[in-house]
Amino acid sequence: MHEKHEAGHMLLARLGKKRLRPGGKQGTDWLIRQVSIGANTRILEVACNMGTTAIELAKRYKCHITGIDLHDASLQKATHNARIQGVSDCVRFMRANATALPFDDASFDIVINEAMLTMLDNESKRKALQEYARVLRPGGYLLTHDLIIRSADTQNSLSQLHSAINVKATPLSEHEWKALLSAQGFKVRTLTGPMSLLSPMGMIRDEGFLNTLKIVKNAMKQENRPMFMRMFRLFRQSKGIFGFIAACSQKVQ
Repeated sequence: MHEKHEAGHMLLARLGKKRLRPGGKQGTDWLIRQVSIGANTRILEVACNMGTTAIELAKRYKCHITGIDLHDASLQKATHNARIQGVSDCVRFMRANATALPFDDASFDIVINEAMLTMLDNESKRKALQEYARVLRPGGYLLTHDLIIRSADTQNSLSQLHSAINVKATPLSEHEWKALLSAQGFKVRTLTGPMSLLSPMGMIRDEGFLNTLKIVKNAMKQENRPMFMRMFRLFRQSKGIFGFIAACSQKVQ
């Protein structure tokens, strides 16, 4: 049987993983604690995937959220998930590109973008950040959560990462992420830590014990096992090289 050429995050979603962030729930929860959200808060989530974060925020705050993604199947799942969670009146999902957002200037109070900028080349990163700054109101917040390089000697590890996840990801150092955000007119504060995406304790914290067992069971199926194990081994062996960064960036007025 030939192994499917599939992006790593799509494999994990297919296995049943709901949180596809390098720092998991820890990184996302820290970001949300940095801002004030109320019923009238206008939020844009870029690369919303299956809508996990958007739906949780809508249930908690009854705020207005627009989620965008380029993957039609993910948008369909997100719309279905919002409906069964009873928040369809607060959340809408649509297909849109982060580097050319179909929204007016200053349309949102908060933009959330987790685990996507890493997947773009550096020029596309800048274009996306320019768009986020454009659609944010003055004083609004950009909440990002991405992969970080924690070691100077990374070339071989980056090649292994590209091979493991089937995406030519371009993670940056903490200094480089901060410089990139600051260059677009943001005042930045960050949290960094070890990558927990596939660590046993991180998965249990993010997914719960029973869903973690389900994910592992699916991962061990013949068609999934080679790629899952390649990713698992890489992240375990690269603890000192890859980590996560969560950045709360306020648009300077």
